[in-house]
Amino acid sequence: MITLCINQPNSDPYFNLAAEEYFLKNFQEDFFMLWRSRPSVVVGKHQNALAEINHEFVRSHQIPVARRLSGGGTVFHDPGNVNFTFIRNVANISEVNFKIFTIPVIEALRKLGVEAYTTGRNDLLIDGKKISGNAEHVHRNRVLHHGTLLFDSRLEALKGALKVDLSKFEDKAVQSNRSEVTNIANYLPNPISVEKFTDFLFSEISRNYPEFQIYEPTVEDLEAIQKLSIEKYQTWDWIFGYSPRYRFTNTLNALNGTIFVILLVEKGHISEASIMGSIPNEISQKITNTLLGCRHDFEVVKTALCGLEEESQRGRFSVEELMNGMF
Repeated sequence: MITLCINQPNSDPYFNLAAEEYFLKNFQEDFFMLWRSRPSVVVGKHQNALAEINHEFVRSHQIPVARRLSGGGTVFHDPGNVNFTFIRNVANISEVNFKIFTIPVIEALRKLGVEAYTTGRNDLLIDGKKISGNAEHVHRNRVLHHGTLLFDSRLEALKGALKVDLSKFEDKAVQSNRSEVTNIANYLPNPISVEKFTDFLFSEISRNYPEFQIYEPTVEDLEAIQKLSIEKYQTWDWIFGYSPRYRFTNTLNALNGTIFVILLVEKGHISEASIMGSIPNEISQKITNTLLGCRHDFEVVKTALCGLEEESQRGRFSVEELMNGMF
């Protein structure tokens, strides 16, 4: 079986995620692909996106949030993180396990003098610290397996973007397992750049396949991938609206006392809202009516609440306090 190998130069996270789906569903050949993205947070298919991110950090640093096709936990991408993708045809899906795809990565790292290993879970470690998270998606008789490799990633940004307060969310979504992480570059006997590391990895793993071919996506491929990126991966409905039903609760300490916020969110939209505590009933009801049907989205909620300045003055709370209390 021919394996098509791509060293993907595009740094757009939405394009790269769309490329995986495109090659999975529109080709018969096996694939191996390496790619890097600009700073972004990528949640798993079955996760509650808002519950996985530090909303304030992500918004203030203008870090895009994306959702991938596979399950598993949330990861942070930046140019210091190298992503690998394997797409393989299989006779029986039950035959597939993570080791088939992680062993070539471990062997390539060993040639650089780095001793990485797996614990049997969906990750790779060095010295007890995580360097790689892996996930899979099955489409008919084809398996998509992909993973991250923290080579020289900005770990402080990673921690900042993924530091969340899960006590605010009640749902049945898949939650990420937070682990101590490290960079591969810290363990290299002979330092190299992330570009040289990517080229080395691409060469080593490609040569594992007897019938590998370097594949240059055609103009038609690129146009189709970009179309999928725009129509699916960049949309709010996929990134946030796909999140499972959840209940959000928070407590605000306003000038006049404590305010309790309870939101029920379905398909990303607020279906029920309750604002209680030290706030007049008529103002509470007006806020509730304003929120119903809104996306649970910072800019949308901000726009909806900005017309309640008079009510906030009477209730002795600020619109900004209330708005921040809903995320």
